[in-house]
Amino acid sequence: MPEFTYKIQIAGRKIKKTIEAPNKEAAIRLIRNKTGADVNSVKPKPKQIEIPFLKALTKPKVTTKDVVIFTRQFATMIDAGLPLVQCLEILGNQQENPSFGEIIRKLRTDVEEGSTFADALRKHPKTFDNLFTNLVEAGETGGILDTILNRLAVYLEKAQALKAKIKSAMIYPITVITVAIVVVVFLLIFVIPTFASLFTGLGAPMPAPTRFVMGLSALLVKFGPFLAVGIGILIYLLKRYYATENGRRVIDAFLLKLPVFGDLITKASVARFTRTLGTLISSGVPILDGLEITARTSGNAIIELAVLEVRNSIKEGKTIAEPLELTEVFPSMVVQMISVGEQSGALDSMLAKIADFYEEEVDTAVENLTSLLEPMMIVFLGITVGGIVISMYLPIFSLIKHIG
Repeated sequence: MPEFTYKIQIAGRKIKKTIEAPNKEAAIRLIRNKTGADVNSVKPKPKQIEIPFLKALTKPKVTTKDVVIFTRQFATMIDAGLPLVQCLEILGNQQENPSFGEIIRKLRTDVEEGSTFADALRKHPKTFDNLFTNLVEAGETGGILDTILNRLAVYLEKAQALKAKIKSAMIYPITVITVAIVVVVFLLIFVIPTFASLFTGLGAPMPAPTRFVMGLSALLVKFGPFLAVGIGILIYLLKRYYATENGRRVIDAFLLKLPVFGDLITKASVARFTRTLGTLISSGVPILDGLEITARTSGNAIIELAVLEVRNSIKEGKTIAEPLELTEVFPSMVVQMISVGEQSGALDSMLAKIADFYEEEVDTAVENLTSLLEPMMIVFLGITVGGIVISMYLPIFSLIKHIG
C-alpha cells in the first residue's frame, strides 16, 4: 500500500508523520479521522533506492520483547472494547521497530479483507509460532480473545525470563574462557617468540615447562592459520550436523547428561513443557494438539521425542502420566503431580504449579552455578596465564644461578 508523508499542527506543535492509504484523498480522510486536525500538506513518500542484500543486513529483527509488548497492549485494547482492526492500526503506527510495524500493518490489511486474526498470524511463522496462532484461534472461536491474549503475554514474559536466566548462567564461563584463549594466543604468538630469541642468544638452560611453552608457541606461529581454518570448518560441520534430526538428538542428549549444566537444562525444559502445555489446555486447545505444539516448541530434541511418544500413547487411550514415566526424561515428582492433576480434573492448574516450582528451581540453580563458577574461573584464568608467565621466568632464574 502507498505511503504518504503529512504535516499537521496540534496545540501549536508541528508534527510530521507517515501514513498508509490507497490514495491521497483517503490519506487525508484517515488523518482527519485519526487526529481531528487540519492537514497542512500530504505528499507521497519518496521511494528510496534499496539494495536487497544491504536491506537484509540492516533490517531490524523482531524480538521476543517486541511480541510480548504487542500482545500485552493488544490484550488491553481488546479488553477495552476497541475493534480488532483499529487495535492493529494503532499498534502498527506506534511500533518503533519498522520490521514489526510492517508485519502489523499486513495483519490489519488481511483482517480488513475478511481473514481471521489467527489465519493472518499464520502468514508470519517466524514472528508468531504455532503456540501463538493456535491460542489466538481458540480465543477467537470461544469469544475470549482478550483473556487468551493476556495469558499469552504472561506465558511469553515467563518464557523470556527463563531464557534470560539460562543465558546468564552460560555467559560468565564462556566469557572467561574466551578471554583466557585470547590472552594465551596473544602471548604465544607475539610475546613468547621474543623471549625464545633472547634465551637462545644467551645460551640459557631451558627447563621443561619453558621448552613446552616455546614449542607450543612455535607450533602456533607456524600452523596458526591452518588451525584457525580447521576450527572454523569444525564449527561449520557441527552446525550442519545439529541441523539434521539425528544430530539434534545426539547433541541434545549429550547436553542433558552434562554435569551441573545438564541438570539446569532439564529443569528449564520441564518448566517450559509444563508452562506451555498448561497455557494451551487452560485456553481450550485439545490435549493432542497441545502436546504436539508443546513438543515442537520444547527446544530440545530429546524432550520433543518424549512428548510426542506421550501423545501417541494418549491416542491409544492412556493417561498423560503413564507414558510420561516410561520416557525416563521427566523427574518422578513431575509425573506424580501430573497424575494427581489428571485424577482431580485440574490438570491445567497443576501444570502451572509445576512450572512455577521449576522456574524457582532454575533461579536457585543459576545462583548456585554462578557462585560455584566464579572462583573456579578465576583460578583457571590465573593458572593458565600465570603458568605461561612463570615458565618464561624460569630460564632467567637458571641463568642467574648459573652465573652466580
